[in-house]
Amino acid sequence: MVDFQLDLQTFWFLALAFFWVGYLVLEGFDFGVGMLMPFLSKDETDRRVVINTIGPHWDGNEVWLITAGAGTFAAFPDWYATLFSAYFLPLLLIVGALVARAVAFEYRGKHHTARWRGNWDKVIFTTSLLPALLWGVALSGLLYGVPIGGDKQFTGDFFDLVQPYPLVGGLVTLSLSLLCGAVFLGMKTEDDLRERARTISARIAPVAAGILVVFALWTAWGVMDDVIPNLLLLIAASGAGGAVVLTTGRQNEGWTFLVVSLTIAFAIGGLFVQLYPNVMVSSTAEANNLTIYNTSSGDYTLTVMTIVALLMLPIVLFYQAVSYYVFRARVSRGEFEGLGQAVGEVADKLHLTEPHPSQANVDPPNQ
Repeated sequence: MVDFQLDLQTFWFLALAFFWVGYLVLEGFDFGVGMLMPFLSKDETDRRVVINTIGPHWDGNEVWLITAGAGTFAAFPDWYATLFSAYFLPLLLIVGALVARAVAFEYRGKHHTARWRGNWDKVIFTTSLLPALLWGVALSGLLYGVPIGGDKQFTGDFFDLVQPYPLVGGLVTLSLSLLCGAVFLGMKTEDDLRERARTISARIAPVAAGILVVFALWTAWGVMDDVIPNLLLLIAASGAGGAVVLTTGRQNEGWTFLVVSLTIAFAIGGLFVQLYPNVMVSSTAEANNLTIYNTSSGDYTLTVMTIVALLMLPIVLFYQAVSYYVFRARVSRGEFEGLGQAVGEVADKLHLTEPHPSQANVDPPNQ
């Protein structure tokens, strides 16, 4: 078991772990909502409701990712270089997915044809699924180990990154994102959509709990044997079990959302505590492990970063807390039904909607 040392390197390692936990908790329900939209929505009004539950938040949640990436580059530049070299293709897929996802949110409402919106909805589903899966693969791979040479260079290939353990880690983040998104929709919607969200969350919870238990046991007996980090994963698995009880019992969604969020936090936090003082484990030789000490910037850089972080972080947290408080109300179908009808009438007048077969210049299909 490794003792923590209170120094600047440890502070920034913990700070980056905090940023990753915040990102995967907040963007987790965000991804979950995007993946669940095709399955929970019965019509366009439902889809508008689902999207608007995360409308005020999804882009703000990504600030946590930007902060984590920038913090890694500034505090641990050698870690940043090796990480992006090893995970270039997965990170490229993630970045491409996040860009396409942002475009899909903005463009799906630019035309009012079913085909146009349907295509963008498929993009939202795909670009929500890929990051939710690949972030878990990448973070689990840091602990499992990848080929790193003595010069801190990645010496493997893509297939070294997709080993069974990291893939299970990806399924953990994917399933927990789905669960978090379902609970969030139950907390933010009304009537039939709320009931459908509560029903699907009760179905997802046992699956997510089972995958997390397998991952925790694999970590404890197959990867690392430190007591405290494995205790964190055990707490996360217990939280997933609690989510099963809460979703099945149809308790208040707010408490369920808190439990699922803490489950994600303990699971991701457990991985980072397992890593310390390493930041990337080498599968070729323990001497090649990247640590917070052989990859960090100088003390002057870390000191300046610490001062800026301590001044700015409370402001950012306060702003985001206020935004969630302001947009805390549930989103209902009634807010969009009248608007949808008005938009449809305007679209008909402008000939933006798809023509009915009887109105098109082709023969209608045989009945």
